[in-house]
Amino acid sequence: MAAFCAWLVANHTSCLELVAAVLGMLGVALGIRQNVWTWPVGIANVSLTFVVFYHAGLYSDMGLQVVYFLLSAYGWHQWLHGGEGHTALTVSRTPRSVWAALAIVGVIFWAALGTFTARMPGAAVPYIDAATTTTSLVAQYMTTRKLLENWIVWIVVDTVYVALFIWRGLYLLAVLYAVYLVLAFFGHFAWKRTLVPAT
Repeated sequence: MAAFCAWLVANHTSCLELVAAVLGMLGVALGIRQNVWTWPVGIANVSLTFVVFYHAGLYSDMGLQVVYFLLSAYGWHQWLHGGEGHTALTVSRTPRSVWAALAIVGVIFWAALGTFTARMPGAAVPYIDAATTTTSLVAQYMTTRKLLENWIVWIVVDTVYVALFIWRGLYLLAVLYAVYLVLAFFGHFAWKRTLVPAT
């Protein structure tokens, strides 16, 4: 195992990044199936990814993992008890009012985060980093509420992440996010089949 980890380091990655990648893919696969175990697996994933981003100098994405941790705990509760009468949530479409609120909050958060991280030494592409961070937060919140369109937002942000990680030399994460991108397409159609029509 030590030799394999050394080989990964020699090829610009690490065992930590590999374990985080495996947990990430498992978490998304569970999410597609609307399995509540997606959340505890996600908590383990974001804890490891926090360390990976710290070493890569992607500070916005590092901080994002802390928020993901909190959102994962929230999502875990919501999927179990966030429905009508404290029952399990079902898939629904995103109301226009929610889209508007998320857009406003997202733009404000992006501008503030980009400005803040641009002043940090070693920050890589702070405004792009802040944009992917903000969009990911929006998508993750939508996921906690089982809003169908979360998968569309993930498709957009995962596409950007693949390019960003290739540029930063995080090749295993780039592959992981390419897998996420494919899974997001599957997730959208899988959740759409379970969508309960509005009455």
